[in-house]
Amino acid sequence: MTDADPIRAAGCVLWRVSPRVDGIELALVHRPKWADWSYPKGKLKRGEDALAGALREVLEETGMTCAPGAGLPTVRYLANGRPKEVRYWAAESTGGAFVPNREVDRVLWLSPTAARHRLTHDRDKALVDALLNALHLA
Repeated sequence: MTDADPIRAAGCVLWRVSPRVDGIELALVHRPKWADWSYPKGKLKRGEDALAGALREVLEETGMTCAPGAGLPTVRYLANGRPKEVRYWAAESTGGAFVPNREVDRVLWLSPTAARHRLTHDRDKALVDALLNALHLA
């Protein structure tokens, strides 16, 4: 791998049926190192399949197990001057419990509209609509 090769990462737009109102909620994670709100995601291990890595990252960062669904758009951007690409999947939460850890200190479950407003990076906001389209809720 060279500095010109993209950093490979994967994650999920984790969702659940809302326990309070009609509709769904999305899980956003807060990373104190970056002071941002985003989706659970992370770098792939050498030779790791992208979907397996996405599910691993969800479990590590949120404590949640999930059922993966449709693939969502890949997000590409520069990270410290190096290209990075993050593959995403829609994933329904199937259980688990969040425990703060060294990477993630908070998880919020928000409506799609609230999640769109809370996300730190504009590049992540389009994934809300992609999820709603994949779930036929748009």
